[in-house]
Amino acid sequence: MVHAPGRRTAPPLRALVVATHAGPTVAVTTTAALLAVAAGVPPGRVVLLAVAVLAGQVSIGWSNDWLDADRDRTVARADKPVAQGAVTPDLLRTLAAGSAAAAVVLSLLLGPVPGLLLLVLVASGWAYNAGLKRTAASVLPYATGFGALPAGVVAAAPGAPAAPWWLVTAGAALGAAAHLANAAPDLEDDLATGVRGLPHRIGARGSAVGCAVLLGAASLVLVAGPEGAPSAAGWAVLALAVPAVAVAALAGTARFRRAAFPAVMLLTVLDVALLLAGGAAVT
Repeated sequence: MVHAPGRRTAPPLRALVVATHAGPTVAVTTTAALLAVAAGVPPGRVVLLAVAVLAGQVSIGWSNDWLDADRDRTVARADKPVAQGAVTPDLLRTLAAGSAAAAVVLSLLLGPVPGLLLLVLVASGWAYNAGLKRTAASVLPYATGFGALPAGVVAAAPGAPAAPWWLVTAGAALGAAAHLANAAPDLEDDLATGVRGLPHRIGARGSAVGCAVLLGAASLVLVAGPEGAPSAAGWAVLALAVPAVAVAALAGTARFRRAAFPAVMLLTVLDVALLLAGGAAVT
């Protein structure tokens, strides 16, 4: 591979790790593993589930960078190794297919029901990368995939009841919010290369408001959804969530963007904590 004189490229292994979209991949895998522990999944199955989810997330990251290689080169994405010449699209395609196949095998080892539910997330990610990201329905793969994830995790626990509606609903809301937040920094680059998903159609302000509302709704569902009255901790979360939603909704404005980002992070952390607590509540 020939590089321009003086250009520094990432080492191949590091480039491959970056191309997995390592941050979201680790976050989703860790959340799934912790939710499995909270739901009473036996330790051996927790490990199997975590590896299955990891394989699926890695395949989604690699397929994204493979399919978007030309587009990322056009806008010279500095955060994409394939756009910088550190890894080839052909290699990413091969690795994406291999890791997707591994995700199928590992997921189904957990059983048909949890396996298929976990694979909904993988299929949703691939569908998004393959074209849905360019449509007004771009949010659907996120909502569908992350709604199925807690259902699959809970189903992996022997004898566990089906995941309750509020756990699945909250997962879907978190997934949809993640889509709006994740797309926001790249709106201009995406528009320049013909990508017009839902965030691009409603703009930065609309995406910020939508993200904030979805995160707030997830908080409300996770606190009020389980049987019985909300706990004191639940009321405390809602007391924090209300002003955080208001501030997070300002993320689409340049003036309040710095203040809004911590509010988005606070809501996300609160919702993930509530999601894990919800996993314990279904056992």
